[in-house]
Amino acid sequence: MPDGRQLSESVASHVREAIMVGDLPGHGYLRTEHLAAELGVSATPVREALMILQGEGAIRWEPRRGYRVLPLTPGDVEDLFGVQAYVAGELAARAAALLDQDAVAGLRAAQEQLVDAAARGEAERVERLNHEVHRTINRAGGTGRLTALLRQTVSYVPRHYYARVQGWERASVHDHDDVLDALAAGDRESARAAMARHVRHIGVLLDAHLRERGAYRRGSL
Repeated sequence: MPDGRQLSESVASHVREAIMVGDLPGHGYLRTEHLAAELGVSATPVREALMILQGEGAIRWEPRRGYRVLPLTPGDVEDLFGVQAYVAGELAARAAALLDQDAVAGLRAAQEQLVDAAARGEAERVERLNHEVHRTINRAGGTGRLTALLRQTVSYVPRHYYARVQGWERASVHDHDDVLDALAAGDRESARAAMARHVRHIGVLLDAHLRERGAYRRGSL
């Protein structure tokens, strides 16, 4: 865990991802002392993290009871990945006009390593290489505000639970080829469509994971 504000952000990221993967289901309460003990931190960054998540609408403070997880809905997942697909697609389209062949060759090399890692069952390495491929594309096509918007939506993707969502590794192995082919051809529209299609596919797989776990709780708070 890092220090200071980064520590609070790291705690928030941990809780956010646990909610998104179904480990912290809707209606449940979050206990500051339990989270602090689990993560090996003091109560202060946990409280700060919970305030961040309340501002995002992921949890809600209830007087005399504490913070409560707000239930996820299929619409929440569809909306999050729909926004992410739009922004990531736009960044890929811009990258198609900017990346030279050497840069695309570097992406293909990273993708080959990703495929190898998936074949070896190295989920953590797959996640890291997947992140590298997407980050390179996003940075190539990004402006400060657009990439910041993407970071906000990507923060809801439970990256550290990559191996647990069935199909995510296969999606990274197979979906990236269309994106890289479009980048190599400098085809903006094909890059946009391929990236958006990939991101929506990831969202569909997460939705299936959450349904299988029964993470969509009925009833409002």
